[in-house]
Amino acid sequence: MPRISDLIEMFIKELLQDTNNTSVEIQRNELASYFNCAPSQINYVLTTRFTIDKGYLIESKRGGGGHIKIIKMNIDRNQYVKILLDQIGDSISKMKALSIINMLKEKKFITEREAVLMKAAISDRSIHTPMNIKDEIRANLLKHMIVAIFNHNGRE
Repeated sequence: MPRISDLIEMFIKELLQDTNNTSVEIQRNELASYFNCAPSQINYVLTTRFTIDKGYLIESKRGGGGHIKIIKMNIDRNQYVKILLDQIGDSISKMKALSIINMLKEKKFITEREAVLMKAAISDRSIHTPMNIKDEIRANLLKHMIVAIFNHNGRE
């Protein structure tokens, strides 16, 4: 049986598909009531499952029960690379880096083979450095791989 977080995620994604729009506006308290959960559970799903690296932008509106606008981004490759590089920043955890790589593969920006190679390159086994700088090195590697792939794609 799916967890409540999975159900909320599926429900929101279905709303986006059913409306055939790139965005949907929901009220946090109404959604929490519908799923019989705390509003903080809705926040958890939004902050972990509807992130920029997964192709979503969230706009919160305070008051009136907390309206939230979820936007599925449809942007070109160059804009997307800029957003990703900003998202990666100077340091990134292994889990967040893997999430970005998986999202790139899902959006068909990279191939399965490129994803496997990228995952190997950013793994803790590949980065033989003290723990306090692993995430900085991982961010640097990931950003350079993304730029190289996006600059090379289509130039065989």
